[in-house]
Amino acid sequence: MIKPVPFLRALAAVAMAALCALPAAAQTPSQSAVQAPQRQLKKVGVTLGSLGNPYFVALARGAEAAARQANPDVKVTVLSADYDLNKQFTHIDSFIVARVDLILINAADARAIEPAVRKARKAGIVVVAVDVAAAGADATVQTDNTQAGELACGFIAERLKGRGNVIIQNGPPVSAVLDRVKGCKAVLARHPDIRILSDDQDAKGSREGGLNVMQLYLTRFPKVDAVFTINDPQAVGADLAARQLNRRGILIASVDGAPDIEAALKADTLVQASASQDPWAIARTAVQLGVGMMNGQRPATPTVLLPSTLVTRANVGQYKGWATPR
Repeated sequence: MIKPVPFLRALAAVAMAALCALPAAAQTPSQSAVQAPQRQLKKVGVTLGSLGNPYFVALARGAEAAARQANPDVKVTVLSADYDLNKQFTHIDSFIVARVDLILINAADARAIEPAVRKARKAGIVVVAVDVAAAGADATVQTDNTQAGELACGFIAERLKGRGNVIIQNGPPVSAVLDRVKGCKAVLARHPDIRILSDDQDAKGSREGGLNVMQLYLTRFPKVDAVFTINDPQAVGADLAARQLNRRGILIASVDGAPDIEAALKADTLVQASASQDPWAIARTAVQLGVGMMNGQRPATPTVLLPSTLVTRANVGQYKGWATPR
């Protein structure tokens, strides 16, 4: 009798050889996707509001550091738009000509910049907005400005024990400012004995604006217990105005965590707190998102909000300010 075992063994050997000859993709398609070559970050273009602002200097340094982590040989070009929309259009055109892989943009005008952003994306460039939104961008990374306003005005409400006269010193009508004011008002609304004397004066986001608007307020209102300013430069100006008019019983809180406010919190001023932003973390997150999107990894949400931390006289000694690399 003929034994079938050798034949079966031979058949099994042939089948195994055929299986081993199959392409790797046919066996494990997920492994093939993981092993696909990554697109390398070679050129980055960064256009920011103003490099005269230490916040944007820190953001630029953070972008360069994060890009070099992705590729030590990356070329990073940082330009200052000086809040000029036309200049920013020119920046983006130059980035397109240079064939950058990634653009980080702090939009001079969130809506009007859209045609330039879409032109860059059409050229195959990933565009990430930083600090404020930019219409048409692939993603946006910014501080949770609503939370920042809540932190600063929560501090005011606590220090006033839920009772007193408060001024909201407003600023330019951009999304970040609107959100800070919204967060502030939401917290103060929980305290019926806190009265908002005014919230409609634009101090232009500057020290001079903060000084001028505060002088008007202090002339108009005989009793002011606290002031929320939408950024630190306005807080410094408001403090100067109050001290010039010898109105020293006023508490000032703001948003930013800027170098000037660190100094103010350590000195004999009326500034008591600032909800900090972290430009290094914003830049790092933006670059990481950009590299991921270059390789087909879309973020779960197009807007990433980074939390704010309240800096006060009690903890300013432990605060890592904008000048400290992360």
